[in-house]
Amino acid sequence: MDQPFDLVLSGGTIVNQDGEHRADLGIRGGRIAAIGDLSRADAMERRDCAGLHLLPGVIDSQVHFREPGLDHKEDLESGSRAAVMGGVTTVFEMPNTNPLTTSAEALADKVARAHHRMHCDFAFWVGGTHENAHQVAELERLPGAAGIKVFVGSSTGSLLVEDDAGVTEILKRTQRRAAFHAEDEPMLRAQVNRQVPGDPASHPVWRSPEAALKATERLVRIARATGARIHILHISTKEEMVFLGGAKDVATCEVTPHHLTLDGGEAYARLGTLVQMNPPVRDASHRDGIWHGLSQGVADVLGSDHAPHLLSEKAKPYPASPSGMTGVQTLVPIMLDHVAAGRLSLARFVDLTSAGPKRLFGISRKGRLAVGYDADVTVVDLKRRETIRNEWIASKCGWTPYDGVTVTGWPVGTLVRGAPVMWQGELTAPSRGEAVVFEETLAPQG
Repeated sequence: MDQPFDLVLSGGTIVNQDGEHRADLGIRGGRIAAIGDLSRADAMERRDCAGLHLLPGVIDSQVHFREPGLDHKEDLESGSRAAVMGGVTTVFEMPNTNPLTTSAEALADKVARAHHRMHCDFAFWVGGTHENAHQVAELERLPGAAGIKVFVGSSTGSLLVEDDAGVTEILKRTQRRAAFHAEDEPMLRAQVNRQVPGDPASHPVWRSPEAALKATERLVRIARATGARIHILHISTKEEMVFLGGAKDVATCEVTPHHLTLDGGEAYARLGTLVQMNPPVRDASHRDGIWHGLSQGVADVLGSDHAPHLLSEKAKPYPASPSGMTGVQTLVPIMLDHVAAGRLSLARFVDLTSAGPKRLFGISRKGRLAVGYDADVTVVDLKRRETIRNEWIASKCGWTPYDGVTVTGWPVGTLVRGAPVMWQGELTAPSRGEAVVFEETLAPQG
């Protein structure tokens, strides 16, 4: 006799490699055990999902949770709570903490801090530097490592490798796909006088489209010379999307909800420093160009670049104000609203947030709703209308640039390895997040 399922999600519309179809999802031991008509199967628990869509768990491969060192803004618990409240089941966290995540010891410390304290599953990017370039082949294979992340343009924190020689030393040793913040640092320094004190609308003038494109072109050239694979984060310009369409041999790229949604032409006047990001939110022509690149298949993944600061910090006059905004909790509703508006298909959303990250980063047992995979599920109501409010934001900083925005499409459940950790807006299980396992770093068994 078959063992009973631990949980059956009944009557929902499953979105997977078969497209969209009504079916039940049976979960046992944290994994998907069956898909189909399970109405007569034994189950310890059933949840009615009629009228809801079951998506593969959303993977946000770029978040800044600030711990250690900056945890007055955010920490691993609060950031991951925001993630699961927004339907995100896995995050890759960035290395510009204090101390920087640039050593085996710093990575191990983060993994230990996160284990069964974070509400979602996790991996951590390791910062690439001049000093650890000779170690990156070992660092990128450590447990819990998402890969190597390099800043070729300065942002929050002190990680920076601005020279081609330094990038080359890192890339000729990496075996996995390395991620980059691509803004040309010499150009940023030369243009710093373009900042207008008190005017955050000058931010995209200083951090110009040319600075982003130049850095991206440099990185593709070095990747081809070294035979490396690279991933360009948070594309902010229409020119980069066109260029990267001709660089798919070595380069993948990420787009963000804020670059797809906000128009700098009005956002800086309305939101001021709350919309200040690196690279910047730009005018509608760049937003439209990024959408066009996404429609052409150039964009590979969607990441939030969740980078929280307290409102008191953001209230400092530009340019003393820090760059960054919340995003992990609003990624799903903002993008589902684009689905509702017809700008994005649900299948493409799933590709950007689950199948895409699995494909790019070689995530083991995640990214699909299929038997044998982790039962990571993002349960959404595509017809539900809600207004995003600051009060809903679980991040320590307690604000979002989308405060007051009404969306169609809402996350109603988050399952992490079979456990419903969020249901109908409430945390429903203790934190049990674990490190992601990657196919390129699988440990021998037996």
